Amino acid sequence: MESQPTVLVTGGTGFVGSYAIDALCRADFDVVAFDLSTDTGTLEQLDRAEEVGIRRGDVTDPLDVVQAIEETGATKVLHLASLLTPAARANPRKALDVNIRGMNNVLEAAKTLDEQVDRVVWASSLAVYAPEEKYDGESVTEDDLILPGTVYGGTKAYNETQAEIYEDEYGICSVGLRPTLVYSPYRETGSTQLTDIVEKPARGEAYEMDHGEELIDWLHIEDAAEAFRLALEVPESELTRSVYNISGERATINEAADVVEGLLSDADLSVSDDGSYPWNFNVDRSAAEKDLGYEPSYDLESGFQQYIDTVRQRRHEQQVQ
Repeated sequence: MESQPTVLVTGGTGFVGSYAIDALCRADFDVVAFDLSTDTGTLEQLDRAEEVGIRRGDVTDPLDVVQAIEETGATKVLHLASLLTPAARANPRKALDVNIRGMNNVLEAAKTLDEQVDRVVWASSLAVYAPEEKYDGESVTEDDLILPGTVYGGTKAYNETQAEIYEDEYGICSVGLRPTLVYSPYRETGSTQLTDIVEKPARGEAYEMDHGEELIDWLHIEDAAEAFRLALEVPESELTRSVYNISGERATINEAADVVEGLLSDADLSVSDDGSYPWNFNVDRSAAEKDLGYEPSYDLESGFQQYIDTVRQRRHEQQVQ
């Protein structure tokens, strides 16, 4: 049986990176996690820490990136290293360095090692879109206006342009994915105020939240991870675009709270309708379904149930230690 190629995953010890590595391991890829942090805590929770190589490195250092790819023999790069919205807002200059320069270093490395590297897959974001009132249709597609209103979204929009230029000018095959709200255990950065609607009750804690009538697209992390795997594997001839929307199930925060309360009889949740939440688009994922073969496996109830079970199992294990 022919062995699967090696994938270098930047940001590989982080939340999304660890789940993406889990999906790649299940598909029998050889995987190397490339990250400033060598804390394998999430990988250990997923029982993958012993199966992957861990290489400390910095995506803002071009030599680091080239050497990591060359020395590991990686033929594919999954680029997930990034500062998310809160960190980017707090430190815009660092966000430009990590998000934009880091992406450029990955693309340059792929160009330098063009005989070795045949695919770069990377994480864009729903944050590249304009405010909802800018759209007339019932859903937004990859061809609709992008006009980000945050530093983070701006870096991702610029990276979409970078990726297109490197493909047009240098033949670098890259695939960007725009995931919606990703939820699951072990998330510690990004939109945790939304995922806490499951996390807090699962831990037996009370939780209050606004934006009750805001529609959110809830994407289970295992579905997002599977989308990244598919993007690494699909033949280049089947790709019709350079970036794809990846979504889950659309529901209001009130509806999500109802699901949690249905699964946890002792949930102490309070949701008001005050305020609004950005990026609550109805995302069209038909291109990803057609080209990548992507289809989410989790609906809101099964995804929340898996989340709750994992949190409670982890609490039990901590209590008996």
